[in-house]
Amino acid sequence: MEHSLAAGLTAQVQLRVSDADTAQALGSGDVPVLGTPRVLALAEAATVAATARHMPSDATTVGVRAELDHRSPTAVGRTVVAQALLVKVDGRRLIFDVTVRDEDLVVADGRVERILVDRQRFIAKATDALDGLAPSSIEATASGGAAASDGSAASDGSAASGGSAASGGAAASGGAAASDGSAASGGAAG
Repeated sequence: MEHSLAAGLTAQVQLRVSDADTAQALGSGDVPVLGTPRVLALAEAATVAATARHMPSDATTVGVRAELDHRSPTAVGRTVVAQALLVKVDGRRLIFDVTVRDEDLVVADGRVERILVDRQRFIAKATDALDGLAPSSIEATASGGAAASDGSAASDGSAASGGSAASGGAAASGGAAASDGSAASGGAAG
């Protein structure tokens, strides 16, 4: 696919953090601070903005890999700015460095990889993949645990309170236990 994308393209997007952007609202934790999924979505929006005016009309980019360090919590009402810099172009593969800041404080930083695709072909492929599949929903599961009334479980068989637990040390919300028996609360950054 022919394109004129080159390293050095950059863009910024900003967000005033609302209750809908918190870890609590997004289900990624139990704290009322900017949630990591929203931080990643904001970083990806900056990557899309960086290339938007340089894309062929029949093309788009899709995210294929993200590496993000969420370094600092951000309270509701604060404004964060995500900046993306296109650092490498390898054919259809685009690599961006991303930084999210609350004024001078680095909230998160990392790298996002996107691939340039033909928009219509990509949509058709996604639609074809859905043929014959029943709709599904996200469910929290744990290995060897008994479920509590809220659907949560701990891997030792005891009920977890307020959230879900997972084996392998994954974080759980609401003070639930991880498979190693330690309490997990979603982390300071959300």
